[in-house]
Amino acid sequence: MGDHHAALIYTMVMVSAADGDMTDNELIRIGEVIRYLPVFADYDEARLPGEAETCAEMLGSADGLDRVLDHIVAGLPSKLAETAYAIACDVAAADGHVEPEEARMLQILRDRLEIDRLAAAAIERGARVRYRTL
Repeated sequence: MGDHHAALIYTMVMVSAADGDMTDNELIRIGEVIRYLPVFADYDEARLPGEAETCAEMLGSADGLDRVLDHIVAGLPSKLAETAYAIACDVAAADGHVEPEEARMLQILRDRLEIDRLAAAAIERGARVRYRTL
């Protein structure tokens, strides 16, 4: 793959699909991430449907999760590992709660991206407080 945009898209789709339900709030969050984060400033949004579909198809295949994770790691410069984890946490928290399957997916992603535990805890806390409601 070698494409950091695709790696980030795959990251968000993988977390959103972890519980078997890509909710409207999660899809909205993915769109907002792409429109507003500087890392996507030069991204062609027309690529999104195809990349999301390719990722979803890959996830549905035998050994799909490992293949998607391999693509993410291969396409993501180490400089963007924490960025990928942060947007994954944002997508997981977009519904106001994190399902157990999403939490497990975040743990797997954290391990594969070699995110330090303290950094991961800070990123997770940031997502929790951004999506907190009364």
